[in-house]
Amino acid sequence: MNTPVGTLRRNRRKSNLLAAAACFGMIGFALYTQRFDALDPCPLCIFQRVAIMATGFAFLIAAAVPGRPIAWAWFSTLLTTLAASAAAGVAGRHVYIQSLPPGKVPTCGATLDYMREVFPLTEVLKKVLTGSGECAKVDWTFLGLSMPGWVLVCAVLLGLAGLLINWPLREVRGAWKG
Repeated sequence: MNTPVGTLRRNRRKSNLLAAAACFGMIGFALYTQRFDALDPCPLCIFQRVAIMATGFAFLIAAAVPGRPIAWAWFSTLLTTLAASAAAGVAGRHVYIQSLPPGKVPTCGATLDYMREVFPLTEVLKKVLTGSGECAKVDWTFLGLSMPGWVLVCAVLLGLAGLLINWPLREVRGAWKG
């Protein structure tokens, strides 16, 4: 395989580490904008951060095992793809809320800390994913996309990277032959 994908697969551990570094770079940028640009995260932003961190840890786990046992290859593929899909799902919901006209946006709700103290976890998840007024506010854009829009793009790319890097292509081909 002399293609870019082939290079990624040949250097599977390095590729997984690079993807993990991208995830943690995204978190670093989010913390930078929070600290130095005073962009306080809404509840959906916090969930996106958690999902991106989980994706980064999934890539670290995928890079951890030397060799390529078939079960590990499947596990790595599933773990990285699911984590990135969760990040994409939350970011997609956030982008949707930001696209609503002002009259259709839910009103601002309680802070995440307050909700965690008062409500059970399932209710907190339901309220956060419903979104609120502060989630609809666009404070930052780059090339016309808001920060959740960029998280969505990056999460989809990370999910594809998880598939391309870790999918047990050779192992499956070998299993079918014999």
